Amino acid sequence: MSAITARPRLWPVRLRSTPTVAAIATVVLVGYLLVGLIGPLLIAYDPVATSVADRLMPIGAVRADGTVAVLGTDGAGRDMLGQLVYGARTSIIIGISVVAACLLVGLAFGTLAGYLAGWTDVAISRLIDILMAFPGILLAIVIAGLFERSMLVVILALSVAGWVGFARLARGLTLSLRERPWVDAARLIGVPTPVLIIRHIIPFVIGPVTALATTEFAGAVLSEAGLSFLGLGLPSGTVSWGQVIANGKDYLDTAWWISALPGLALTGLVVSTGLLGDHLTQRLGTSR
Repeated sequence: MSAITARPRLWPVRLRSTPTVAAIATVVLVGYLLVGLIGPLLIAYDPVATSVADRLMPIGAVRADGTVAVLGTDGAGRDMLGQLVYGARTSIIIGISVVAACLLVGLAFGTLAGYLAGWTDVAISRLIDILMAFPGILLAIVIAGLFERSMLVVILALSVAGWVGFARLARGLTLSLRERPWVDAARLIGVPTPVLIIRHIIPFVIGPVTALATTEFAGAVLSEAGLSFLGLGLPSGTVSWGQVIANGKDYLDTAWWISALPGLALTGLVVSTGLLGDHLTQRLGTSR
């Protein structure tokens, strides 16, 4: 997703720009983070353990062992609450990992292209154009299909094209910063290029890039869920909301909660991240 390309508005601008809404979104995201970090320690049931006797139990039903299935069970008798909690941890880990990798690579390539210009800028810009010519999710599907399913492969697949938005934003900002007086002064006194970029350019680039990172986090979470839904994401022993949604697609008319609950959890995480990202973008004066 490019930081330069304009996007359609998915919710009212007035709602997007409200600090109160951004604060609520932050609280919701902190809640997701706490669920992902602490939740697995509080769940009594193994989210991947199956039980034929407990198949397709609705919300609040009593299991064969006398305990309550708070959010029901799926077609294999797996506890839905456990799958939601462990799925939150999976989404957060993958989202943060993908954003961190894309931010580091994009920031490095973007600042180098913008500062050095010349053939370096041309080469990096052509590479960015080539990657942007292909849909990011298509590249992720191809890469995920070539290797054995694992979390590392998913992170790699989503990072291959995910860094280009960071690189384009960093390049544009660096082009405007490289001629600033303090950069010229540092260059004249012989400050090495790596030190100059790190001390005098990146501090002014990191703010807008961080705002973009919130949007890329939401995109990474959605893309991981899509890969898992298609069977190209995480291995079967790792819980993913996309896998859970896929498991429930055959029971939509009889056991709606299997797909609906992880779908709602995924929507809440993505919308909250998007609202916070929009607020940060407006505050920092960047466009995407």
